[in-house]
Amino acid sequence: MKLQLKGIIPPVVTPLLDNNTLDIKGLENLIEHLLSGGVHGLFMLGTTGEAASLSYALRKELLKRTSELVNQRVPVVVGITDTSLYGSLEIAEYSANFGLDGVVIAPPYYIPIAQEEMREYLENLVPKLPLPFLMYDMPSCTKMHMSVETIRKAKELGALGIKDSSGDMSYLFSLIQEFKDAPDFSIITGTELFLPDTILNGGHGAVAGGANMFPRLFVDLYDASVERDLDKIAILRDKVMMIDNTVFSLGKHKSRILKGIKCALSVMDLCNDYVAFPLRKFNIEERQTMEQYISALNRIVN
Repeated sequence: MKLQLKGIIPPVVTPLLDNNTLDIKGLENLIEHLLSGGVHGLFMLGTTGEAASLSYALRKELLKRTSELVNQRVPVVVGITDTSLYGSLEIAEYSANFGLDGVVIAPPYYIPIAQEEMREYLENLVPKLPLPFLMYDMPSCTKMHMSVETIRKAKELGALGIKDSSGDMSYLFSLIQEFKDAPDFSIITGTELFLPDTILNGGHGAVAGGANMFPRLFVDLYDASVERDLDKIAILRDKVMMIDNTVFSLGKHKSRILKGIKCALSVMDLCNDYVAFPLRKFNIEERQTMEQYISALNRIVN
């Protein structure tokens, strides 16, 4: 059966005890928290999962543990983006060996490449993949905003869809329009506030960082969007905005979203808040503020 991606697919954080030690109990807590919240899949080793900061050994341990814990209850896709084609293939093959369901491809993130070069890269990479693949547009981290033409080429090569984290709603809508006659090609937003607009206009779901903390909220927003319940959408989107204005706005650096999610999960007693180098976790004062935010959000969201 062909893998179909839709709904809420959280970009799961990688719980850590230190820079090279997985927080195993935290991972178990987090996965059960997400699955009990009704999510439709999991995305491991994405940007929020700090993939680029982790050793290959640690990435592999995370995938093995995830496979055992999820036990095929929902699809699991794995980020394999790397500066090396064979580095990507190594993680893809490991994912396949442990029964995971798909891989996620963004442009290699060090050397700037052109759209034509990206298409040639896919022509070389895709035939070697052991699993289905999803494209991932993340220009803030990769130096490339993939064109619709490049995504069209990826679809011709067998892509299941695209996760759009450009934050560009006109681009998102252009993707929905381009592939409107291909309902099996998933258009998934990585900008969680775009979720209702994505679904109402023919898209398929969201990779929502906030779902690490409040999975049921995002599942409910997805369901309300599918049902076109505009009143319920308005209520739920206001709650999502509260997360954006608190958890995601604490701190002064661009890394605040990742650090905020990990800090919030620690406050919620789900996993450790250790952040891999080169980043550092929030300080005591910031954590105290996060405790106030989570207390307020728990009253409002749950």
